Amino acid sequence: MEFTGYVFYIFSAILLLASLRVITASNPIHAALALVLAFFTAAGLWMLLEAEFLAITLVLVYIGAVLVLFLFVVMMLDINLEEIRKGFWGYLPAGALVGGLMVVEMFMVLGGKDFGLAEPVAHAADYSNTKELGRLLYTEYVYPFELAAVLLLVAMVAAIALTHRKRGDTKPLNPAEQVKVKKADRLRMVNLKPQKPEAPKGDDE
Repeated sequence: MEFTGYVFYIFSAILLLASLRVITASNPIHAALALVLAFFTAAGLWMLLEAEFLAITLVLVYIGAVLVLFLFVVMMLDINLEEIRKGFWGYLPAGALVGGLMVVEMFMVLGGKDFGLAEPVAHAADYSNTKELGRLLYTEYVYPFELAAVLLLVAMVAAIALTHRKRGDTKPLNPAEQVKVKKADRLRMVNLKPQKPEAPKGDDE
């Protein structure tokens, strides 16, 4: 087996372990950090397949922007882990069903004759991954691409709605009322008469 084969299996093992840590970590921050490691190793696998544009996009967009957004959302939501753990057993049947389906799909993929490290196809010197990817996205896969954009927009709106929900310990803000405020509403001048301080009393009084 060549050196690229060893690198592929090492990255794949790290990716599997990081993915398991994402779904088994009790702390959301630790799960997000494990997701960072998973994205890095996935980018390394794409580099082996000569998909440099996808690898760089994964690192810059997902790790540099999306995961940072995840961390901000997790910290702003103030998740009560104790309340979530109380309902764990109630979701166990549905989780076991989904997990079983994923295991069956993984066995179907691993048992396929085409499973393994695909050999990179030799291209001409003027070949551009970015140009070829753009051609496929905006011709053959334009509708799935637009559907993914709509789903991301819905997810962004949902995240904003969750972070701006009313809480008992925070004061809600109304930007329309803030814009209408004038200087006279915020500042009031009060004239006070000067007062003479009282003389200190002596010990002989």
